[in-house]
Amino acid sequence: MTLQLPEHMPLTELLEKDSRLRVAWDAALSAGSFLLHQRPVDLVIDTKSTPTDLVSAMDKQAEEMVFTALRTAHPDDAFLGEEGPERPGTSGVRWVVDPLDGTVNYLFGFPMWAVSIGMEVEGETQVGVISTPAFDEHYIAIRGGGAWLITGDLATRLNVRECHDLSLSMIVTGFGYAPKRRTDQAHVVWGLISKVRDIRRLGAAVVDFAWLARGRCDAYYESGLHPWDKSAGMLLAAEAGAVVTVEGGTDEMNLMIAAVPGISDALRRELRQLGAYPPQ
Repeated sequence: MTLQLPEHMPLTELLEKDSRLRVAWDAALSAGSFLLHQRPVDLVIDTKSTPTDLVSAMDKQAEEMVFTALRTAHPDDAFLGEEGPERPGTSGVRWVVDPLDGTVNYLFGFPMWAVSIGMEVEGETQVGVISTPAFDEHYIAIRGGGAWLITGDLATRLNVRECHDLSLSMIVTGFGYAPKRRTDQAHVVWGLISKVRDIRRLGAAVVDFAWLARGRCDAYYESGLHPWDKSAGMLLAAEAGAVVTVEGGTDEMNLMIAAVPGISDALRRELRQLGAYPPQ
């Protein structure tokens, strides 16, 4: 179902479009405020999968804040977060949360990081909330109800920008943490960079999706994204008009491509020729 909504509307009215949207919005902003204002000088840092894959104490605390808020409001919902095991539910709703996407950026004081909350029903994201506190920019996506930039108490509909020539496009991408994967991804960038205007690496998938949705770039591609990396962001990009696809089954072997319609096919052809697609 597609909701007929204006280009601008009060945030309070937008939050009424889904019964669980308000709690997700409040949880994302609370976690973001905590991360922004309570960042200690010396963070406690662990590693996840590799020495370059970092997780801080702040990630874990932010995730617990979000989990507590969501479970308090909806105790029967399931919960999947990046920093802990999946917690089952019985309602048919699952929250998919990245409490701090862009951990390395955050640790170094680089402002490209975000909080992401997606709400899934039967495996399909219905609502997404993304908060980028360092920029004071916040986003809401509703399936069939658009992608929205929230500024103060105002919600403004987002649309991807127009671009019909791959050679004039701005592309963003990301890299995994395993050395072999990073090397393979760098080879793809080496082959692609002469075919586009330029390539950026922001270091946070959630920010990549949001900036595509608001017209700051023309495409975002990355392999190996996990559910928490893309649940809210893919919906935001798609609702803003991007063509979004994921090729491959497992998180380790997938390729996500989100692009404005005018360059979508051309970008996919180039990435296939460069070997970015997972093996069949």
